[in-house]
Amino acid sequence: MTMRPDSRSRSARRLSRLLGVQALYQWLITQQPLGEIEAFVVTESEEGQDADMDYFKDCFLGAVAHAESLRASVVKVMDRPLAELSPVEHAILLLSVYELSHHPEVPYRVVINEAIELAKSLGGNEGHRYINGVLDRLAPELRPHG
Repeated sequence: MTMRPDSRSRSARRLSRLLGVQALYQWLITQQPLGEIEAFVVTESEEGQDADMDYFKDCFLGAVAHAESLRASVVKVMDRPLAELSPVEHAILLLSVYELSHHPEVPYRVVINEAIELAKSLGGNEGHRYINGVLDRLAPELRPHG
C-alpha cells in the first residue's frame, strides 16, 4: 500500500505531536535545559526519523516559551487546579493550546482529535475525556471563526 502525500504529512505531523508531548513531559518533570531535551528526543526516538521535526521543534519550544499564557488560558476553563493534572495531561494541553493559538492553518478539530488520541495512548483511563472537555471549551475562544 502506498501512502498519499497528504496522509504521509499527517503521519509526520502526528509523530511530531507525540515527540512534542514526550519532550514537554520531560521538561515538566526534570526542568532540563531545552537543548538537552530536544537533542535527546531527536537522537533517541525511533519516531524522530519519520516526524516533521520542524513542527516538533516549533511546538515544543513554542509551548515552553508561552507556557504561562497557555496555562492561563487552560485554567480559565478547568474545574480543578492545574496542579491536579497529571504531567501527561499537562503536556498534552500545553502542546494543544499552543497549536490552537499559533497554528491557525491546522483545523481546530484536528488539534482536539490529536490531543484525544495522545491522551488515550499516553494518559490515564479517563484523561482523554478531560482533555476533550477542556479543549472544547477553549476552542471557541482561541478560534472564534472556526
